[in-house]
Order: sequence, then C-alpha cells, then structure tokens
Amino acid sequence: MRISLFRATAAMAFLVLTASAHQTASAQRAVVPGTGSEVVGVADDFEDPNWSYVFNNPKSTEDIDENQRAPMGRSTNGRWYEGVKRGHPDVVQRVLTPAGGLPGSRGALLMRSQFTGIPGRPERKMHQDDFICNVQYRLKRRIDISECPSVTTRVFLPPVAEWENRSGPHFGFRLALETTAMVDKEVGIGIFKRTKEEMGNEVYWPGLFVEFESKNETKKEYDYAYLRVRSDKRGGDFRGPQITTTGWWTLGMSVTPDGMVHYYASPGVDNLTEDDYITSQFPYSYRAERFRTFFYNVCSADDGRRWSTTFIVDDPKVFLLRPKQQMASRRTTRNRR
Repeated sequence: MRISLFRATAAMAFLVLTASAHQTASAQRAVVPGTGSEVVGVADDFEDPNWSYVFNNPKSTEDIDENQRAPMGRSTNGRWYEGVKRGHPDVVQRVLTPAGGLPGSRGALLMRSQFTGIPGRPERKMHQDDFICNVQYRLKRRIDISECPSVTTRVFLPPVAEWENRSGPHFGFRLALETTAMVDKEVGIGIFKRTKEEMGNEVYWPGLFVEFESKNETKKEYDYAYLRVRSDKRGGDFRGPQITTTGWWTLGMSVTPDGMVHYYASPGVDNLTEDDYITSQFPYSYRAERFRTFFYNVCSADDGRRWSTTFIVDDPKVFLLRPKQQMASRRTTRNRR
C-alpha cells in the first residue's frame, strides 16, 4: 500500500539535499551492511515454531522511576532480553511471516505496546520500550570496531490506516557502541559526594527511527513518514529518506575502523547495496571503538488507550568484514535475493 504523502519528486529532492548536508567528507569508504561473514549464534530467524518469550512482568522503567523490577524478561532461546533501562514491549510474539517476506521464511517477530512507560500508570507522553539482541554476552566479548561490524534487519510496516494516529517516532533500529570520552563520575560519600569529569567508557546508541507525521495533527493534506537518523556530530537527529510505501523494508548500519557509522535502507527484502546508502556520521562527534549489540525500539503515546503501531521484524543478522577471532560464521555474498 502506498502512503499518500508529499509529491515524491519534490520530497526526494529535498531529502537528497538534506542528506548531503549531513555527510562527512573525511569518511572512510562506507561498507554496505551485510558485507563479510555472518556471525552465527547471535541474532535470530524466528523459524522455530516453539520460539517464545518469558516476560517476568512487570517490566523495568528505570529511566522513569529508577525501578528495574527484576528479573528481566528473556527469550527461551537466549538470544533476546528486556532492556534494563526502559523494559520490553508489551507484546512479543512469533507470527507467520507476512506476504512478501524473505523467500522461505515462515516465522517473524511481532512487537507492540500500550504502556511504554510505567505499567498501568499512563503518563500521556511518548515513551519507548527496548528489545535487545544478546550479542555481547553470547560472544563473551565486545566486537572491536577494527573488525568492521554491520547489522541488517527486515521490518514490516503495516498499512497506514493501522498506525497509531500520533506524530513522532514509532519504531527504532539501533546500535549500542562504546568509545572513550569524558564521562561524569561520582566521588566522595555523604555530604561530600560530588561529580567530576574524567576519561572513561561511554556507551551511545545511534540508529534509524520510523517517524510519522499525522495529517490530523499537522493539518496537512497527507500523512507523511520518513526515516530519522540519529545522529549528526552535534547529537541532533535529522531527516533521512521518505517512506513512500508500506510493507517490507530492509535497514542496515555498519561501522568502519575510523569509528564512523554508515546508514542504509531500502524498500523490500533484497540485500542492501551501495544504492541504498543514506549517510555517514560520527554521532555526538564520537568515534566508535567497540560494538556491543543492536536493539529495537517500540514507541507509543503511553495514554493507556492507544496501542503502538504493530511492527514485525525478521532475520536480523550481525556481520564482520575482518573478524579477529575464530568463530562460527557463514560467508555471505552481495547478490540480491
């Protein structure tokens, strides 16, 4: 189904100019996500008909009230877990792959939420849940950026009539990266406790968001959807490609040895190519040093009434172009499927 949005030609011309303005001239050559060897034993294809998730509710809302509500939710195959900071989506369910998905795929993962904030206590403002892939702990290490990691995923966007009628972010696909930077550290005790800055390990989360502008709120003739990129060197998000069609999309991000993040997206389920390039950035002016994992965000108004937009994901994978250690892997090709 097409989204009736702006005139495509004018919109795409604007987006090309926007992306160009945010590209960094000093970037290494971008690596197309999915290049190299797939890391086996992490991520998921959701083909097991017995796939299930143990919620251990109520979920964590540490970001709101500092309450983790342990134990955390986890998938029974050990590949996914609840985000300690914001908790998991209210619904995490294996479903049959929607039409047009990857050839041979029979299972995919559905996620949606009603209470993205504190369970049962709507705050009536946008909150988000995290569904995190267990990469770092299954590998028993973080991936060095010199190995040139990348991640790809397929995501199914439902017809526009089924979206939560709310302007703002609806879904996110993100990385967890580490670098060395100035961080705040508490020192002293009691009344002598203070915060000082020192060099330390900083975790940050670049990514791609599915952003929606509801015509009911904007008073424009059409709804509008696009990919929002996080972030530029100042930490600001910016507009990426317009979403002109619903159904399946392929998203990907790679990190090159210079610590730069490269963003790609394409409608359909074909492997990504150079033609699907969006931009390259040093988010927050950081240069990535280590890759922890990737995760999904599900966002909603958290008003206690509306459900978030339902998103279905399939076949997320992690790849290394230059693996340092011997590990189970599958060599991939760049041919489209």
